[in-house]
Amino acid sequence: MIALIGLLIGVLMGMFLKVNIPDKFSPYISVAILACLDSVFGAIRAYLSKNFQADIFISGFFGNAALAAGLAYLGDRLGIPIYIAAVIVFGGRIFDNFAIIRRLLLERTKHH
Repeated sequence: MIALIGLLIGVLMGMFLKVNIPDKFSPYISVAILACLDSVFGAIRAYLSKNFQADIFISGFFGNAALAAGLAYLGDRLGIPIYIAAVIVFGGRIFDNFAIIRRLLLERTKHH
């Protein structure tokens, strides 16, 4: 439930706050957002599986975002697009979590 509330607050803030981010930060922000979305989908999955732990969600949310942005920065400094690896990994995990969430929700509706 915390994940959904946080996602809703984030979406509303994004819609109403006018924040301009320079183009040079796009790779860092994009992988950080993907990392955060991965944590949110993981939290929803854990909640539906009845093993959600807020401390794991919060540490993963901020830790994954910082690690992804840090790797993108390191890759930028080295001249290697490392952020693409983060996009692939986090994108895959988001789709995996979504598939599991979908199955869990379908199972719940079959039993009711």
